[in-house]
Amino acid sequence: MNVYDSARMADVMAPEGYVSTETADDADLVILNTCHIREKAAEKVYSELGRLRDSEEDGTMIAVAGCVAQAEGDEIMRRAPYVDLVVGPQSYHRLPKLVAGAVAERDRSGRSRVIDTDFPAESKFDFMPAAQVSGPSAFLTIQEGCDKFCAFCVVPYTRGAEFSRPVDAVLNEAQQLVSDGVIEITLLGQNVNAYHGDDDGLAGLIRKLSVINGLERIRYTTSHPRDMTPDLIAVHGEVPQLMPYLHLPIQSGSDSILARMNRKHGADDYLKTIDALRAVRPDIALSSDFIVGHPGETDADFDATMALIKNVEYAQAYSFKYSKRPGTPASDMDDQIPEEVKSDRLAALQALLNEQQLAFNKQTIGAAIPVLFERRGKLPNQIAGRSPCMQAVHVTCPTEEAADRYFGKTVPIHITDAFANSLTGTLDDGVAAESTQRESARA
Repeated sequence: MNVYDSARMADVMAPEGYVSTETADDADLVILNTCHIREKAAEKVYSELGRLRDSEEDGTMIAVAGCVAQAEGDEIMRRAPYVDLVVGPQSYHRLPKLVAGAVAERDRSGRSRVIDTDFPAESKFDFMPAAQVSGPSAFLTIQEGCDKFCAFCVVPYTRGAEFSRPVDAVLNEAQQLVSDGVIEITLLGQNVNAYHGDDDGLAGLIRKLSVINGLERIRYTTSHPRDMTPDLIAVHGEVPQLMPYLHLPIQSGSDSILARMNRKHGADDYLKTIDALRAVRPDIALSSDFIVGHPGETDADFDATMALIKNVEYAQAYSFKYSKRPGTPASDMDDQIPEEVKSDRLAALQALLNEQQLAFNKQTIGAAIPVLFERRGKLPNQIAGRSPCMQAVHVTCPTEEAADRYFGKTVPIHITDAFANSLTGTLDDGVAAESTQRESARA
């Protein structure tokens, strides 16, 4: 979501003459797009602002955007008075006006303090310019906000209530992206499967997207187990463009902790959803989020999480120690878990998840899988992309020209080795032969 938002802010500022720079030292305006989901992410904002102070003294304007801006606008101005502009995630469409106001205030008084953290009545999406495409894959936000109010989560307070974009607006943007060369679209939302811009929900939207000529791959993230409807599950078996990968966070395998988290589902509900998904799409790869050390978590609760992980067998997952977020119910609970206990539990949990991820990757060795190449690799003639199951894949092509030619295309790759976070392979024999013939013909 933040990658998408950052790109859209750049799109909004482009008509004003702003272009992206490689380093902050070259910038007239630096925008920090921030996340408030964990304490460490929020504190990194102030650390980065400290590093930017010297740039500010040279005349560079500094803006803070995103969820930290929404939650801590006044605090940012207090701790970093050299910040010129604070803008919440619902006001990006007003950036040109806000920046112009900050410039005028700075010219007038030598200091600017512009803050916009309102939740405007108008949708920012109605004022955004067309997205600029830079590769074969693109993000497309269809939903924002969350009404679930999990006890640990700050999102409902920083992103607001659930909002779904109208289905026609989404389809029009998707069609434009495909016309510009995109062949893979990832649908985004804080709670994307709560999408209600179509009468048939996210399932209906996916079916409509699947008939767009040239759209080869569809993904969506992030989902809540409570919104995995039977119709959405069925789509995974019906629409071939919908990739066999789903990120479905559970956070804990303990029913008592899930209740304290206000998740409103149990471990058995989650496992039944997983069984239903695998019944319609047996090859689906599953990912999840886990929080260890939530207030009140006992050894038995943690053991229940480990048991669930062993039951599901994840292709990948994200895991974190519980972090207090100001204003959330869990931050005021009395039975906080000691830091050393959280660290020990996280180490054990991540060891199990890493073992499962490596095993999932290794089972692809010897297989030929279609890989969409979206960027150049770090090595000569190397290209990098994603498998249908979201695995990173690196391949060295016969020539630099071949690497350029395969960029943006889906190519069958014979997997030769697997690691914890990536796969490597060779071009399928037929593809390699075609490449060699083309190079020979040119010679």
